[in-house]
Amino acid sequence: MRHARIAYKGLIQHAIDTEKGIQLEDGRIVEESQVTWLPPVEPKTVFTLGLNFADHAAELSFKEAPKEPLVFLKGPNTFIGHRGETVRPSDITFMHYECELAVVIGKTAKNVTKEEAYDYVRGYTVANDYALRDYLENYYRPNLRVKNRDTCTPIGPWLVDKEDIDDPMNLQLTTYVNGEITQRGSTADMIFSVPHLIEYLSGFMTLNSGDIILTGTPKGSVDTKVGDEVITEVEGIGRLVNTIVGEETFQTN
Repeated sequence: MRHARIAYKGLIQHAIDTEKGIQLEDGRIVEESQVTWLPPVEPKTVFTLGLNFADHAAELSFKEAPKEPLVFLKGPNTFIGHRGETVRPSDITFMHYECELAVVIGKTAKNVTKEEAYDYVRGYTVANDYALRDYLENYYRPNLRVKNRDTCTPIGPWLVDKEDIDDPMNLQLTTYVNGEITQRGSTADMIFSVPHLIEYLSGFMTLNSGDIILTGTPKGSVDTKVGDEVITEVEGIGRLVNTIVGEETFQTN
C-alpha cells in the first residue's frame, strides 16, 4: 500500500492511494491537484550517506570509494513534500539534485544483523538530496552547509510498504530536469547496502520508528537553475516533483 500525509482544506490527514484517487482517512476521495503534499512521514533522526556509489565518488574526484559508510545528519528544516519549491541561493554557482532511495525505520533497532535488518524497515520513499556544492570545497569537506539548507530535501510523495517492494537493492533511480533524463543508476550499485547500513548504524546507536536513511546517489550531477522542474524517480516507489525558485520569489510567495 502507498501512504501519504497531505493538507486538504486546512486539515492535515493521512491518506492512501486507491484506484479512485487519494483516499483521506475520513473516507473522502480527492485529486492530487486538490491537496498540498507533506513529507510522507514526520522525519526523526535522518541519516544521509555520502559517496555510497563508486561512480558518484569518482565524479566528485575521489580516487577511492569509502571503506566504511560516510554518514551525516539532517535537520527537520530541510524537508518539504512533493510538488514543493526549493530555494537556490543567489550566491551559489553549483547546486545539483541527488535521486535517492529513502529507507524508513519501523521499530526500535539496536545491534541488528544484516540478516534481520529488513524486519526493522517500515517502507520506502523517494528523496532528492540537493547539494550546494560551493560549500564543499575546502580541506575538511563538511556537509552541514552543503546539505542542510531550508527546503533542500524534497521527499515523497508516497511511503510504500516494504512488503510491496520485492528487492530494494535492485531498483532503477532516474532524474529528469525539465523532462530530460540527466541521471540514471541502480540501487544494486550501492557500496553499502540497506542491510549493511542498518547493521552499521544500529551497532553503535539505537534506531527508532520514523528514522530515515537516505542511501546515496549515482553519478549524473548536473547544475540546476531557477525555474527548473526536477523529477526524481525510484522504480516501484514513486516520482517526486520539485521546482527550483530564487530567493526573491520564495520570499514573496
